[in-house]
Amino acid sequence: MDVGRVSGEGPTGRLKVRIEGIDAPESCQAWGTQAGEALRERVLGRAVQVQLRRQDVYARWLGRLYQDGEDIGAWMVAQGHAWSYRYRQGVGPYETQERQARAATRGLFSQPEPMPPAVFRQLHGPCR
Repeated sequence: MDVGRVSGEGPTGRLKVRIEGIDAPESCQAWGTQAGEALRERVLGRAVQVQLRRQDVYARWLGRLYQDGEDIGAWMVAQGHAWSYRYRQGVGPYETQERQARAATRGLFSQPEPMPPAVFRQLHGPCR
């Protein structure tokens, strides 16, 4: 399971869903391993509810992931395992959780200068 992605069985077979609203570190960048492990520990092998929202420009499904009523995207950001996804000039849906994680220096925000994944991909390309 990649950070920010969940796989499961859908009506037409296997379905991959990216968690909408978060931007998690790439697996090969700082905090990528920790973020992936946190998500796995939280949801792997457990019942979750997925609310499909839309498909992105690459035809990937985006959705909200819930476990026992808790928004897992909000939890990832609040724990410092992801950024609130910013589009253009927006602050993203989890801006409050990100601000609190930064203030508490949780997770990736404990790093001296955490690099957003979009910047990492521009400089280094995708992980292989």
